[in-house]
Amino acid sequence: MIAAHMDAIGLMVSRIVDEFLYITYIGDADTRVLPGTPVIVHASGTGEELYGVIAMPPAGLLPEGKNSGVISIEYLVVDMGLTPKEAAKRVRIGDRVSFGTEPVEMSGGCVSGHTLDNRASVAALTICLEEIQSTSHAWDVWAVASVQEETVFAGAYTSAFQIRPTIAVAVDMTFGRGAGASGYQTFEIGKGVTLGIGPSIHPFLYKRFKEVAERMEIPVHDDLMPAASSTDADAMQLIAEGIPTMLVGIPQRYMHTPVEVVSIKDIQRAGRLLAEFIASLEADFMEGITWD
Repeated sequence: MIAAHMDAIGLMVSRIVDEFLYITYIGDADTRVLPGTPVIVHASGTGEELYGVIAMPPAGLLPEGKNSGVISIEYLVVDMGLTPKEAAKRVRIGDRVSFGTEPVEMSGGCVSGHTLDNRASVAALTICLEEIQSTSHAWDVWAVASVQEETVFAGAYTSAFQIRPTIAVAVDMTFGRGAGASGYQTFEIGKGVTLGIGPSIHPFLYKRFKEVAERMEIPVHDDLMPAASSTDADAMQLIAEGIPTMLVGIPQRYMHTPVEVVSIKDIQRAGRLLAEFIASLEADFMEGITWD
């Protein structure tokens, strides 16, 4: 079973004051970049998608001590250009709010947009499925686009419980190196994919992925996860009696913002690596697996 989550971080209407919508998180958005962001309000009352922008009150109108630096989300509002009466009629508390930015193809083979975490991994999984159609493989493959990864891993838990796969692989984003983001926990975009190492990752699967990547000349890097991986891998490896699990990562800059950046080449590499891993699995692979 290969899982790539298809849900996105977002926002929710918490209260309506006059024509303005106050919001809270669904998942974990980066508050620093929210002011000025275009959004879509999914109005449950009318079924409409209403265009809006996230606005910030003037500093002089904010409480003392709250008017400098990063403004807390409790003071941000969505302005839809409606009158108070129209806003109250068309929007309800609890309505979802999503980012309204469009994807943009950038120079250097990169793409920018919202929800590349984890649309990029869904694209990689699609490439994998296309590849294995013309490749001999002994194992059956389940492809899962899971939901609620950004909150409680619900899709990974339920899908793995229903399917009960022999092996599980999560595909997700990892932190890309960029301005102010460096060190061993970040990876250059366009320079290859990552392989997770940590409590949620089975070392035998890591070894096989490493061998396949070297044979395919796909650059890979070790992504150290000494605690939880914060991905679907954490859920899948705990289902039933426990499922040997692996995590493949695609480096991405500006995680959980409306302008995430990822390399198209890395998406393609991840898809090819998944397909070749599947093709490498012998029918009796589990008989030779070691548990240390």
